[in-house]
Amino acid sequence: MSMVRAEKVTKVYRKGGVEIRPLDGVDLEVEPGEFVCLMGPSGSGKTTLLNLVAGIDRPTSGRVFVGEDEVSAMSETALAGWRTRSIGYIFQLYNLIPVLTARENVELPLLLLPMSRKARKKHVETALSAVSLLDRAAHYPRQLSGGQEQRVAIARAIVTDPKVIVADEPTGDLDAASGEEILDLLAALRREFGKTLLMVTHSPRAAEHAGRVVHLDKGLIRPAAEPAAAGKGQT
Repeated sequence: MSMVRAEKVTKVYRKGGVEIRPLDGVDLEVEPGEFVCLMGPSGSGKTTLLNLVAGIDRPTSGRVFVGEDEVSAMSETALAGWRTRSIGYIFQLYNLIPVLTARENVELPLLLLPMSRKARKKHVETALSAVSLLDRAAHYPRQLSGGQEQRVAIARAIVTDPKVIVADEPTGDLDAASGEEILDLLAALRREFGKTLLMVTHSPRAAEHAGRVVHLDKGLIRPAAEPAAAGKGQT
């Protein structure tokens, strides 16, 4: 069974009497443990598709599944709990809360789950260890580099052991060296922990870390191509 499946997904917005259609009948399947990169020009529907998979937005028509769950059919109440358990979202600009430490930022999603303080502490330490930042647990975002902030954001995304990790331009605000470290970390999450990853990027170099590239243009999926080096994310 596919981990992510989009069936005939269309998204339509209306702005000033003009119809904007970022997705127009898209079909996509992502297998468990696969690292898929979404590429295409600005406005091609990449982030829209990512948000539909994450349950942040809803399709105008069509269906979206994550595992056996039909995300597009869930109520808002059901979606809130489902996202916490099933989706880890990594943003370009980290979205860390500046008055909270790295540990506290990572712990936030766990506060929405029925979990003891001791269990939360163990989960947070495991997530921070996975991104090699346990020694920075008591630091605030302002005391971390951009790459370290993004690693904290990744720890927050994986702390609930989600089914799928979605990343929207996760290296877009980083220098080349820090960006490469983050991409290697994402590939390791797939390789070592079997995580399914769906990443949006404009960077061909970043796409080399994925196992498959899906190209979107004008709301449609164009023929996909393998990265030139067969993907650093491949085993």
